[in-house]
Amino acid sequence: MATFVLVHGAWHGSWCWARVRRALVDRGHQVFTPTLTGVGERSHLLSRDIDLQVHVDDVVNLIRWEGLDAVVLCGHSYGGCVISGVAEAVPDRIAALVYLDAFLLEDGECLHDLLPADQRGMQLSLADDHGEGWRVPPIPAEIFNVNARDRDWVDRQCTPQPLATFQQPLRQSGAASPISRNHFIFASGWEGTPFTGSYRRAKARGWTTSEVACGHDVMLDDPEALTRELLSAAGGVGPEALIAVPTPV
Repeated sequence: MATFVLVHGAWHGSWCWARVRRALVDRGHQVFTPTLTGVGERSHLLSRDIDLQVHVDDVVNLIRWEGLDAVVLCGHSYGGCVISGVAEAVPDRIAALVYLDAFLLEDGECLHDLLPADQRGMQLSLADDHGEGWRVPPIPAEIFNVNARDRDWVDRQCTPQPLATFQQPLRQSGAASPISRNHFIFASGWEGTPFTGSYRRAKARGWTTSEVACGHDVMLDDPEALTRELLSAAGGVGPEALIAVPTPV
């Protein structure tokens, strides 16, 4: 049995992992999909004081209080920033890191440092015009090429993101370097992706990498492929990994 902790990206919540979570649990694995403070079902806690460190602490505390070890830690999109911070804090608890179409920061960088200028400017304008200068409204699912069937649902589910989570630099001392299993999954099926640079960084570091030809929300567009990738990161894929992933109504 493997232990997975799956960290969602900006504007999302635990809800986006339902299909992959069910597939992994049905195979006998332990799966945690925390919702970060201030979004999703925790959106009632939204405040301008929520930054990247708060979200890192969300996941670190889950791992500590649940007593988890040998964790396969996966971060999607903005969640890549979060899992980098988690790996720095509790490297001894992590067996593998999976960056799912995610930002891969260097020491001292924030998410906005890796975002193209036009996309960064759009987020800042949205925050100024619709979020009192400190919260960023959700970006429509269509921009991320989320499959047509799920788009309206995703737009209803997403909630504003605190701007500070995009602007706080990540500090890394190299504590996570003993984690030897690192994998990057690049979603190649959408235009305007800001993750090409992070994908190249992962390759330059000698990490294993793969591509999935779908939109940014891989867990919704191709949950079967993602389930196989996660099982592989956990140490191997058996025949059971090829079973179709159920799709909830």
